[in-house]
Amino acid sequence: MRSEEMYPFVSTDADEVDADVAAIYTDVTGKAKARGVDLMFCQILSRLVLYCAANTNFAANQNLASRASGANLDALGQIYYEQTRPAATYAGVMIKFTLSEAQASAVIVPAGTRITDMDNSIFFSTDEDLTIAAGDTEGSIHATCTEIGTPGNGYAIGDLCVCVDTFPYYDSCENTDVSGGGGDVPDDDEFYALLVASQDAYSAGGAEGSYVYFAEKAVPTLADVVVNSPNDGEVRIYCLLDTGEKAGAEEKALVLAACDAKEHRPLTDKVIVSDPGEVSYTIELTYYVPAGATASVAQVQSAVTSAVNDYVAWQSGKLGRDIVPDELISRIIGAGAKRCTITTPVYTVLQDGTIPASYDPDTDLPLTVPQIAKCTSITLTYGGVENE
Repeated sequence: MRSEEMYPFVSTDADEVDADVAAIYTDVTGKAKARGVDLMFCQILSRLVLYCAANTNFAANQNLASRASGANLDALGQIYYEQTRPAATYAGVMIKFTLSEAQASAVIVPAGTRITDMDNSIFFSTDEDLTIAAGDTEGSIHATCTEIGTPGNGYAIGDLCVCVDTFPYYDSCENTDVSGGGGDVPDDDEFYALLVASQDAYSAGGAEGSYVYFAEKAVPTLADVVVNSPNDGEVRIYCLLDTGEKAGAEEKALVLAACDAKEHRPLTDKVIVSDPGEVSYTIELTYYVPAGATASVAQVQSAVTSAVNDYVAWQSGKLGRDIVPDELISRIIGAGAKRCTITTPVYTVLQDGTIPASYDPDTDLPLTVPQIAKCTSITLTYGGVENE
């Protein structure tokens, strides 16, 4: 975690600097106290010393990765395994094209054929030529978003169904998986976290942190990664996106390519990227507003709704995070409610991927799969105003 405060290499305490300047003045002039023009000079000198001290601290802190920023943090990358700030990446997706009818000869879908959604809000372009063989009516090819970064992520199956550059015998198209893999350039906090995590990458001995690092570098939009080994020589990797969703096909393919590369994994490891389990829960509660509250009832209701939505995001923000209704209550009270009664959820322990002490690989494999909590419905009931 990066520090928000500079490390004080030199003091910037105004009282200390004033005292030091006064002591120097007395030592040089023999006078006990500066007055008049001499006092003004000492005050100016003190402010100059403070200005220099502040600049010294800033410059010195730019040599600490935990406090450096921008190009200075980039320069410090040379002392880490990571070294360079990752570039932004493009989202990708698999596209299926269907012909109006089978043809006697092969049909070519040219590389660069563009596909979009019904609103023309995003465009994907096929990576290479797709050959639909004679007698076949469909074929699939990978396409890359034309806009770099995260905008191309998260298009559900079937959303990309408009072919901009049609070709002979074209009938329809659709994406067959959820688009993903697009990432923005990491900010300073994200890059620093990656630098620290990269220290584990020096090991070729199958360190857990090494797999986590290469997974997070491959997909910048990952919020959490769990790595375990339920069987000898087998490494399983579970990934959670920062949207609270499990990684899709695009993200899993990128993670596998990075972690299974021969220069990254031990020769004896079999790397598998798996899906985490999901534990469904609902939210059903009644809340009450205190009489005489500074905020209006409508404002409290809006704040409670926001607090519940924030709780849902927090609950699915980490693999293996237990379902904790007390956290929900705390957020609702913090939003201005007097109290609330919760019907659901109830406290539920989720698996975090830890291998049980008495693990039997023949029967206990499901126990090693980390889980995420997924909210399926929310019912909030306003119970009215209550006196204290």
